[in-house]
Amino acid sequence: MAKKATAEKTKAKRSLVIVESPAKAKTIVKYLGRKYKMMASIGHLKDLPKSRFGVDIEKGFEPEYIVIKGKSKVLTEIKKAAKEAEQVFLAPDPDREGEAIAWHIAEELKPINDKVYRVLFNEITKKAVKEAVLSPSEINMDRVNAQQARRVLDRIVGYKISPLLWQKVRRGLSAGRVQSVALLIICQREKEVLAFVCEEYWSIDATLSGKIPPSFVARLVQDAGQALKIHNEEEAKALEARLEAAAFTVAKVEKKERKRNPSPPFITSRMQQEAARKLHFTPKKTMMLAQQLYEGINVASEGAVGLISYMRTDSVRISPDFQAESRAWIAEKYGREYVPETPNFYKSKKSAQEGHEAIRPTAIDRTPERLRNDLSDDQFLLYQLIWNRYVASQMRPAVFDVTRVDVTADDLGLRVTGSVLKFPGFTVVYTEGRESNPNATEVLDGENALPPLSIGEVLTLEGLDPKQHFTQPPPRYNEALLIHDLEEKGIGRPSTYATIISTIQDRKYVEKREGRLYPTDLGNTVNDLLVENFPGVVNVEFTALMEQGLDQVEAGEKDWTEAIRKFYDPFAKNFEKAQTEMRDVKREEQATDIVCEKCGSAMVIKWGRFGRFLACSGYPECKNTKEFVEKEGAIEVVAKEVETDVPCKVCGKAMLNKTGRFGRFLACSGYPECKHTEPIPLGVPCPESGCGGDLTEKRSKKGKTFYACTNYPDCKFALWDRPVARACPQCKSPILIEKYNRNKGMKTLCPNKECAYVEPSAEKS
Repeated sequence: MAKKATAEKTKAKRSLVIVESPAKAKTIVKYLGRKYKMMASIGHLKDLPKSRFGVDIEKGFEPEYIVIKGKSKVLTEIKKAAKEAEQVFLAPDPDREGEAIAWHIAEELKPINDKVYRVLFNEITKKAVKEAVLSPSEINMDRVNAQQARRVLDRIVGYKISPLLWQKVRRGLSAGRVQSVALLIICQREKEVLAFVCEEYWSIDATLSGKIPPSFVARLVQDAGQALKIHNEEEAKALEARLEAAAFTVAKVEKKERKRNPSPPFITSRMQQEAARKLHFTPKKTMMLAQQLYEGINVASEGAVGLISYMRTDSVRISPDFQAESRAWIAEKYGREYVPETPNFYKSKKSAQEGHEAIRPTAIDRTPERLRNDLSDDQFLLYQLIWNRYVASQMRPAVFDVTRVDVTADDLGLRVTGSVLKFPGFTVVYTEGRESNPNATEVLDGENALPPLSIGEVLTLEGLDPKQHFTQPPPRYNEALLIHDLEEKGIGRPSTYATIISTIQDRKYVEKREGRLYPTDLGNTVNDLLVENFPGVVNVEFTALMEQGLDQVEAGEKDWTEAIRKFYDPFAKNFEKAQTEMRDVKREEQATDIVCEKCGSAMVIKWGRFGRFLACSGYPECKNTKEFVEKEGAIEVVAKEVETDVPCKVCGKAMLNKTGRFGRFLACSGYPECKHTEPIPLGVPCPESGCGGDLTEKRSKKGKTFYACTNYPDCKFALWDRPVARACPQCKSPILIEKYNRNKGMKTLCPNKECAYVEPSAEKS
C-alpha cells in the first residue's frame, strides 16, 4: 500500500512558472502554493551577439539570437525543470521586453514540453496571479516583433555610428537612435539660451483700499483701453506720475465659480516628472524604486506583496472593480461629498496600450502611513506620491470663488484677481506640482481674497511699486522637463526615458549642474557631427515617426521589417557618405595665442579622452598640457590649484583642489609644513550596507588605480574597476562598473559575477 502511494506521488507533476526577476518570483510563489515551481530568468536569456553585428540586412534584417554569456546555466536549469513539469507558464512583465523574453524561452522549451503558455497580470496580487494562471494565452507575436524591430534598429545605429565616432573623435563613445535625438534637444536648447537677448520691461503695482478693509494690490495693464507694455524707467516714471494724480474707481466686478479638476493617475512619464519635482529623484532612481514596489515588499502583516500595479504604462485606465472599491473607501474616509456622482474617466493618448492600467496602489486601504515601517524612506516617499495621486484622481474637483476687479485711474486701467477656496475636493490629498504643467495659464490657490467692492466705488491710493524686470531665456532642461518634451514630441517611450537620460550623462555628453542639464564640449561636438552627417536620422520628427511605426507593428498594422526599411534606407546613404566626409576631430588642432611657459612654443587646442585641452605644439619634445574654458570667444587657462572650503583634517587650513599627473586630488594649502592629501570622492555611495561612505579613486603601491571607501579602515570595500552610481536592472546590485577595452571601447556591467548584465557602449537607444 505504501509503495502504491509513493508511486502516485511520484507521478504528480508540478507546473513551472517563469518570471524574469527573483524578487517577483519570491512574491508570486506564496500565492500559487506547492503545485507550482517558480524560476527566474534574470532578464533576457537570448540577445544579439556582442562581438558581431548579428543582423543580416540582405535577408530582411534577420536577427541572429544567441544565449547571453553567463546565462547558459540558467537556461539549462529551466529546460530541466520544464521537462519534468506538467505545463509551463511564462510570466515576464506585460510589455514588449517581457513578451520577447517569454518568446525566446518558449522557443527553447517547445521541443521539450508542448504545454507552454503566456500569462499576464498587471499587478502582483493573489487575485491577479491566480486569474492569470487560470486563463493563459499565447505569445503575442505583434508585440514580439515590435521589440525585435526596436532591437534591430538600435543595433544598426550602435554598430554603425559608434565605431565612426571612435575613429573621428575618441574611443568609448556611443550613438543611439533615441539617445542622440535627446542630446540634440538639449544642445538646441543650450543654443537658444546662449543666443537669447534680454529685454527690459517694467511693472507698476498699486496698493489700494476701499470702504471695507483689507487693502489689495492691482497691476497696471492698460492705457486708453490698449494693452500696456512698459519698456524702460523713463516710461515707468511718466506712468507713475499719472497714477499719483489720478482718481481710482472700481469699473467692473466679475464673480465666477471655477473648478479645478484632479490630475489623472500616474503613467510612467508623469510619475518620473513628479518624483523629480517633489522628491528630487532621478528618473533612474524612480524606476528602480517603482520596480521594487511592483515586484513585492515584505509587509509585516502579509509577507511579500506587490504594492503598486505595473509601472511601465502610458494608459490612464483604471479597472472598474478597483475604481468602485476606491469610491467606497473615499466616501468612508473623507465623506460622500468628496465622491463624484459618476466615476472620473480620463482619456489616454492614441498610442497608449489600453490593456494596461495606470500606476495605482494594489489595495486602496494600504495607506502610506500603514506601510511606513515596512518601507525604506525612499520607497515610502514614492509609494506615498503614487497613492496620493491615485486617490485624488478619484475625487471631486476643488471649487473656488474667483473675483476679477477692473479699476480705472483716468485713462489708465488696473486689474486684480482673487480666489477663495469654497470646497477643497481632491486637494485634501494631493496637488500637482506647478512646473509639471508648463502650459497652465491660471493658478487657483485659494489665496488673495479681495474685500467686498462695488462698481463705481472710489478707491484710495496707498502706494505705488514700480519694478524693473528682464525677459528670461527658455530654461535649460532638468530631467522632468526633458521627459515632458520627449513625451510631447513622441521621442522614445515611457519605459526608455530613464535609460536615455542616464546614458547621455554616463557618456559625458551632458552634465548636471544645480539640477539643470548642460551639454559638454564633447556632447556639442558629437551632436554637431551627427546632425551634419545624419540629418535625416538624428531628427525629432523622423524619430517620432519611427516610434509611431513601432506602435503600428505592435498593433498588427505594419510588418516589422517594413518599419526597419523606412529607417535603414536613408540611414545607409548617410552612413556611406559620412565614412569619408565626417570631420576628423581627433586630428584637428586649433591654434591659440597662449605661450607654453616651459618651452615658449604656442599652445594648441586638441581633443583627448575627456574633451578639449591645451597642449604644447612642441609635442612630443614638450608634453605640457593645460585645462581651459572659453568665454565670449576668448581662451582662459584654468588654474591647476583651486581653493576649496574643505578644512584640512590635520592642521585646519583650506584644502586645494589640485591637478597632478594622475588626475585631481585634495592637498593642504599649508604645504610644505603640512603634507596632508585626500582623494576626491567620486559621488558614488559605498555599496556596503550601512557604511555611509563614498567611493574614491586610489593608487596601489605599484601605481595601479583602484577604488575604495572613504571610511577605510572601518570599511574595507574596494574594487579595481571604476564604479558607476547606478543599480543593476537585473540583480539590483547598488552599483555598476566600467571596463575599458582598447579595441571594444567602454562597457558598463554588473560587478556581481553571477549576473550577466552588460551594457555595451555601442548599443544605446
